[in-house]
Amino acid sequence: MSGNYIGFGFDIHRLIKGKPLVLGGLRLPHSQGLLGHSDGDVLLHAVCDALLGAAGLGDIGMFFPDTDPKFKNIASTLLLRQVMNKIKRKKLRIKNLDTVIFAERPKLGSQKSKVKSQKLTPRTKIRNNLAKILGISKNKVNIKAKTMEKLGPIGARKALAATAVVLLNKKN
Repeated sequence: MSGNYIGFGFDIHRLIKGKPLVLGGLRLPHSQGLLGHSDGDVLLHAVCDALLGAAGLGDIGMFFPDTDPKFKNIASTLLLRQVMNKIKRKKLRIKNLDTVIFAERPKLGSQKSKVKSQKLTPRTKIRNNLAKILGISKNKVNIKAKTMEKLGPIGARKALAATAVVLLNKKN
């Protein structure tokens, strides 16, 4: 393997009451959480799929099937760390990661606070956490948030989705 490798990931999960909302490896305050075999973190699942695809390793379901009880309620951060180990074994590294979270609620806020003394927005916290998990500079991670203009299950606040595009290259 030499050169650059692009991968794309997508995930969607239904919102349900009685479960915490985990997004980007962080628990966010919200009245509903994501239904899934694991913690349902759509962003980390999309990132896993993007990384695995770029490395030619298949998809998240091949390594962490929802039929395997050992992955029941597992933190998606653990899944992402295992995916990163696979990427490192192939001597690949992340050049950059671009993601989109599709949600009507919760509002994730702008990427950068206009006032330095302002609290970090959820989107900035997610970006910082994702960079930390991946072991890369936060300037290589981009998090965008979009609504669905009240269309479909996301617009009706019944689901959240995320996409991810990653560029990998061979370590020297």
